Amino acid sequence: MIRPSYLEKGNIVAIVSTARKVSKKELEPAMSQLKQWGLHVILGKTIGAEDHQFAGNDELRVADFQEALDDPNVKAIWCAKGGYGTVRIIDQLNFSEFKKNPKWIIGYSDITVLHSHIHIFGVETLHAQMPVGIATKTEASSVSIKQVLFGESYSISYVSKNPNIKSGSAKGNLVGGNLSILYSLCGSSSAINTDGKILFIEDLDEYLYHIDRMLQNLKRNGMFDKLSGLIVGGMSEMNDNTVPFGKTPKEMILEICEEYDFPIAFNFPAGHVQDNQALIMGREVKLIVDETNVKLKFNIPFDSSQGIV
Repeated sequence: MIRPSYLEKGNIVAIVSTARKVSKKELEPAMSQLKQWGLHVILGKTIGAEDHQFAGNDELRVADFQEALDDPNVKAIWCAKGGYGTVRIIDQLNFSEFKKNPKWIIGYSDITVLHSHIHIFGVETLHAQMPVGIATKTEASSVSIKQVLFGESYSISYVSKNPNIKSGSAKGNLVGGNLSILYSLCGSSSAINTDGKILFIEDLDEYLYHIDRMLQNLKRNGMFDKLSGLIVGGMSEMNDNTVPFGKTPKEMILEICEEYDFPIAFNFPAGHVQDNQALIMGREVKLIVDETNVKLKFNIPFDSSQGIV
């Protein structure tokens, strides 16, 4: 995988929106955080723009993200807000300069479109909290972003709330993101290949039956067949019908994955949860799951300006 350059004090981070509209005021806590880290911030033309739900029309969002992609002075692009809209512009973006000079793309939820699409190029990205709402998250949510961007040693560990049923260890490149987005990308040029990899999934505000539908679709697309490990983040604020579906997301996942022997980590601190810690998508990781503990080890950062690792 190709690793974007780690950041240094004085570098520029661009904040743009590929999806929903966002005001400059909503970004002030994140801008202050970046400045505390010694970084300079530039805001894209999409910040403050409005086209119904979106941060400007598709053409503006394409142009804004493209400008940040192609600007050699911008070392990271922090996507301002999720919601919906990134898939509307993904095929209009030109990644030729980005592939020559990759930079960190940061965000989660709807930004899974970018993580998945860029994974095809073999470039690492950062699944992490967006600028909007970062002040309401745990300190670890923002600190973890800094640790990754500045190339510090990084791992995630926690004690499971409930006993882990499928324990073990696995190694592979980390892929995935929002379940609804992964489901929607199946069959497209942005769909990920999960063979030999560790898949992360999370979601928010979905009906339980639809969680099952999406998981069944991933299974039918062969995404579990050669998987090394599965990480389940927040499955938050789930909805149910008048006639209950009868299974929790955890029960659905265990049922669907019963025939496989890869380890599964539940309640991982990432996704639409207060403790939304950064995940380096594309990085080789080691997942260790025992009855009460989970640890995700990212391979050791190397001291280099870039390269293939």
